Amino acid sequence: MKKTILSILSALALIVISSSFRYADNPDAIVGFWKTGDGKGVVQIFKQGNQFFGKIIWLQEPNDSNGKPKVDDKNDDPKLKGRPLIGLVNLRDFTFIKENLWKEGKVYDPKNGKDYSCKITMKDNNTIEVRGYIGISLIGRTDVWKRTAVK
Repeated sequence: MKKTILSILSALALIVISSSFRYADNPDAIVGFWKTGDGKGVVQIFKQGNQFFGKIIWLQEPNDSNGKPKVDDKNDDPKLKGRPLIGLVNLRDFTFIKENLWKEGKVYDPKNGKDYSCKITMKDNNTIEVRGYIGISLIGRTDVWKRTAVK
């Protein structure tokens, strides 16, 4: 009887462990809606060809103090300065490298108007780490995003 219960528990543990790592080899695992670490925005990550992109689809405060939609006012490029933040593609050109890692992309931070090299690491099915950096990955900042329903 003890051997049967132990066998059942072992089988269940194996199923749970294997299902928790199912995302690892799936390049499309990051496709979906992700709430940023500060909770003030949602980015939709989508696939185009063999690359992955993300666009801002929701902001906690979508309008400025005048009640108008917020725009990319921190951008140094005058052609881009007035574009709306909602719909702005802020993640671009990511490639699936290996288990739970997407690299070779860029992240744009509308808070300061700067582009950074970036990598995305999937920690589990509902958590990604978005690391923007200058030069090498050691010099940068990581933001933890959580999968969310569409706002």
